[in-house]
Amino acid sequence: MNEKTLPELYRARPRNLVVRGSLTAMLILIAGIWLSGEFLDPQAFTDQRQENIARFLNELRPYPLQSTTFDASVALTWAHSIMQEKGWDALRITLAISFAAITLAGIFGGLLALPAARNLTRAEPFVINRTSRNRMTDLMWSTLVGATRLLLIFLRAIPEYVWAFLLLALLGPTAWPAVLALALHNTGIFGKLAAEVIEDLPAGPLRSQTGMGASRLQVAAFTILPLTLPRLLLFFFYRWETCVREATVLGMLGIVSLGFWIQDARARNFYDEMFFLILLGALIVLLGEVISTWARWYVRRAS
Repeated sequence: MNEKTLPELYRARPRNLVVRGSLTAMLILIAGIWLSGEFLDPQAFTDQRQENIARFLNELRPYPLQSTTFDASVALTWAHSIMQEKGWDALRITLAISFAAITLAGIFGGLLALPAARNLTRAEPFVINRTSRNRMTDLMWSTLVGATRLLLIFLRAIPEYVWAFLLLALLGPTAWPAVLALALHNTGIFGKLAAEVIEDLPAGPLRSQTGMGASRLQVAAFTILPLTLPRLLLFFFYRWETCVREATVLGMLGIVSLGFWIQDARARNFYDEMFFLILLGALIVLLGEVISTWARWYVRRAS
């Protein structure tokens, strides 16, 4: 067989004017934004600005070590005092908020995903040639799917911060406004993603189960759940990482999590303490990624 060289393959590549025009327009738009948005302002790199940056970077160092040589023992003593004073409590509350929120979102999002999946929520699920048709029955199932999907859209359309503001007025500055705000928003996201996963399942195993007389709930419990579990775990842990980050931010509303103490340190210009607490939040997300990778590996191996 005559194999074409790389230049010949490049010349023979398919050409699409829409794609080329879109890429050209995007490049022109990016260039226009950079030129008109004062991103290239020479005043941004004056000596005064550089001094401010250098001073800020120095203030990120532990306070006892600022303008001195680094000493690991002094840094560890400083970090230990912050952890004892507020770090451990902030971590505990942040983790508790994120765990409670993602647990509620996983439960209710998973339950809402079932009626939101169009291949499951119809008169005769997974059947190719229906034996009978009833317009009223079809309308009922279509209404259930549409109402569930509208509910999921509504839940995820409202940001966590808006939910939190509304719930703070009802429940006061406790952890529950943050938990419920994150749970409501992530229920909408998790339910949507889970419904899409269910709809993308191969119809063969599901059709065989219904053909043998399995009910809708039996198919969901014994076929759909095992087939979708690895993908759902991926979404679950990803949204949990998001909950950790958002629980940190929502702490700035007065809930005593990492965000509360980050805002407190920022207000007092304790940038070293603020940076340390930010790194604690990043550490939680990193540990969550390790747990997520291990859990998904274990599920794949077991299946």
